[in-house]
Amino acid sequence: MDRFLSSAVNRIDAKGRVSVPAHFRAVVQKRGYSELYALRCLDRPAMDVGGLDLLDRYEQRIAQEDPFLRTADDMSFFCHGDGTFLKLDQDGRITMSDFIREHTGLSAEVAFVGRGSFFQIWEPGRLAAYGAEARARLLQLRQGTKPGERPE
Repeated sequence: MDRFLSSAVNRIDAKGRVSVPAHFRAVVQKRGYSELYALRCLDRPAMDVGGLDLLDRYEQRIAQEDPFLRTADDMSFFCHGDGTFLKLDQDGRITMSDFIREHTGLSAEVAFVGRGSFFQIWEPGRLAAYGAEARARLLQLRQGTKPGERPE
């Protein structure tokens, strides 16, 4: 397995650490990540987490922009200023810093959700609400209806 799949909820310990799910740690190990890169999700109260390839993807996109235009500067602020590195300890835990807690609303538990080439960190209640909204949007697409319309 080389993709981040599934989801799990783990408790934050008294020192602010949380265990990364074992199946996510297996992907981290298989990909050879020595540290993780975490970035505030732009439009949701979540953190996108992956290896340096996630950061590389953003930096490659920035390199395509004119460095004298605001877009490149905004993108750099986003991926560098709104990002942080996370280190897995020997027991597979990462620390939930204030930076992460303030953006996600984490308190006692962390929801991990796989997104293929990366995973996300959410406050469990917010993830449940987002999941319900996403499934409702997909159901509407499947039924060929617009938001707020009822299928015939």
